[in-house]
Amino acid sequence: MDYILLVIGLALITYCADLLTKGCVGMAARFCVPEFIIGLTVMAVGTSMPELTVSFMSALKGSSSMAIGNVTGSNIFNTLVILGICAMVHPIVISKENVRRDIPICIGVSLLLWIATADRLLGISDTDTINRVEGIILFLLYVVTIIYSIRTGKKEAAAAEPENNEPQMGWVKIIGFIIIGLAGLIWGGNMCLNSATSIARAWGVSEAIIAVTIIAAGTSLPELASSLSAIVSKKPSLAMGNILGSNVANILLILGASASVKPLTMGDITQLDLGMVVGSAIILLLSALLMGKRKITRLEGALFFLAYVAYVITILK
Repeated sequence: MDYILLVIGLALITYCADLLTKGCVGMAARFCVPEFIIGLTVMAVGTSMPELTVSFMSALKGSSSMAIGNVTGSNIFNTLVILGICAMVHPIVISKENVRRDIPICIGVSLLLWIATADRLLGISDTDTINRVEGIILFLLYVVTIIYSIRTGKKEAAAAEPENNEPQMGWVKIIGFIIIGLAGLIWGGNMCLNSATSIARAWGVSEAIIAVTIIAAGTSLPELASSLSAIVSKKPSLAMGNILGSNVANILLILGASASVKPLTMGDITQLDLGMVVGSAIILLLSALLMGKRKITRLEGALFFLAYVAYVITILK
């Protein structure tokens, strides 16, 4: 039965991802805001709802390693697998703003997570923990980051030429697509998550490994589906905004909110996992600057994916 539910969940999120993408594109046109900013905010937070649900509930139940593992695993999966697959489908152009502002913010936030969980290394405590004060700081930083991104995005839009004169989508349709799309993504994501977790437990995989692999991949399925839909719809900036926004939201919003309710301890989450979060963001920047010249090519996409495979093989040993 779990295998059947997994297939149904995948089909549901694939369909609803297309609805969400269309709704977000319509909203971007209505507000005259760059699609990237919509992807960074509305789409990113919406597709991160499964991570928020799993991490928040895990924190309440005292499963801190599940909460942190879900976020770290999701960020690694987002960057290496989702962007990798999307680039293999169609090369992804990276804008100047992505290189100068958005990817560095993602790297900075990833480093902040590493610092917040390096209590023993820094000699602060005997236990690596994200306490309530750090959680509140992370949450407030998310608010500041989003406000900054929206303001700079609007300035860029004001200075840019209008992209096209296509008829705008009606508000009822926009809101309907977004609500149905988000609801379907969350429902389908949870269906996939629960069935995949049951399958993994039946195979005898540990909780820590489940958190950074199966659960992380499961809660990232909405990002995968919506990003692929954006790529197929020739909206690469929407996909890039979705991934970068989700990565920032996962750390600042989700872990910030979770730690504000109950302090989170690392548990079995290792420095390798945290290093991969930072490393994958740096790899993205290096890819934009050195290899594809502000473009993730198909070859780079394949290398991203293989890097994730190597990481999973390493932690499974």
